[in-house]
Order: sequence, then C-alpha cells, then structure tokens
Amino acid sequence: MPDSVDPATDPTETPDAPVAAKTGRGRVRLRRAALMAVPACVAGGVLMALTAQGVLGAQFSISGMAFTVTADRLDGTGFEQFGGLDNMIDNSPNAGNTGGQVLVAVSAIKSAQLTNLCQSVNLGGTNLRITAGDAGTPVTATGLTTDSDVLSGDAAFTTMEIGGDASTFTKAGVQGPPGVFGQQADTVVIQNLRQDNYATTAATFKLPNLHLSFSDQGC
Repeated sequence: MPDSVDPATDPTETPDAPVAAKTGRGRVRLRRAALMAVPACVAGGVLMALTAQGVLGAQFSISGMAFTVTADRLDGTGFEQFGGLDNMIDNSPNAGNTGGQVLVAVSAIKSAQLTNLCQSVNLGGTNLRITAGDAGTPVTATGLTTDSDVLSGDAAFTTMEIGGDASTFTKAGVQGPPGVFGQQADTVVIQNLRQDNYATTAATFKLPNLHLSFSDQGC
C-alpha cells in the first residue's frame, strides 16, 4: 500500500522510528481499547460488563501461566469486582502475542470460605495439583483477590450494587481507579465455582487437609 501520510506532519510517526517500536505502540493501543469492553460472566446470569484502563490487579509480575481453581461452594462476605490488566516481566517466554499483558476480572472478597478446593496448573505434560478443604473443614481466606479471565458457577448475591465507580467501593476494602465500572455486594455464594486465574492474593489463607501432588489430571 503506498504511504499517503507525510511523517513530518503526522504526530504519531517519526521518519526514523523503528518498525518494531511502531508495532509495539499499536499493540498497546489495541489492548487499552479492548480493556474498555472486557466481560466477566457467571453461569445463570451475566455479572457485568467490566471496563478499566490501566488497572493493575496483581501487585506483582505474573508468570503468564493461567491456573485453574474449582470449589464445590464459595461463601463470601464483602464482594467487589471490576476490570483489570495484569503484566508479565519484560520479554516473558509466556507472553505469546499478548505483549505481556492480560485482561482480567479482579474479584475481591473481604472474607471467604471454600469447600473442596482444587487448584492446578499445567506444566506441559503433567499438572501440579493442590487440594484442600475436602475433609469437613473449608478453606478460609481474608483479603482475597483473584485475577481471572474465566469465571463460572451458580451465583447469588445480597444487597447488590451494579454500575458503581470502583474507586468508591467499600464492601471488600479494595478500591479501583476512578471512573471504572464495577459491582459490589454484601455477600456472595457461588456453587460449582470454576476460575481460570492469573493471580491470587490474600491477607490470610488457611488450607486444612492440604495435599500437593503431580497428576495427569487437572482440576
């Protein structure tokens, strides 16, 4: 295609700009645009259309390897959710064509109980698998946040607020950036929970009957 734009008059171009640098800036712009429409759903009904720009979910560089989390039941008090963007280290081998950034739904729960928890990550031919909370005592966590690109289950909420500015949220003690669309609720119950996560953080995390193994089966 012939070049119809004069670099001297185009503020986005310079005559000696490397092609790779131009491509990188284009990918960043595309990711930022896509983030304005990232969705998160729960089986039985759409939770919300998440929008965010420059939101950091995980406060550390993610590996870029998603891990699966399942639970028979999650009971949470103080729930918030909004859009986020997680980042890998520079030149991560797991970046693929993402540019090292992943769009996520950030879910925050002030206190949570999970029954029959399973977590697994595929290491290429085998799975590192962790189970807990399956012997009558559930897993408990406080200050729990998960950064997910897949979330499903059968959900029920109390005192639900949808469409609030995430920077004003108070239910879980976590605030998103100003102008970010989100939702919060006093309580959440999710049956048959399944998440594909890129990061999880918690102030406390207790895993009774913890069992770690390598398996040919994931969660």
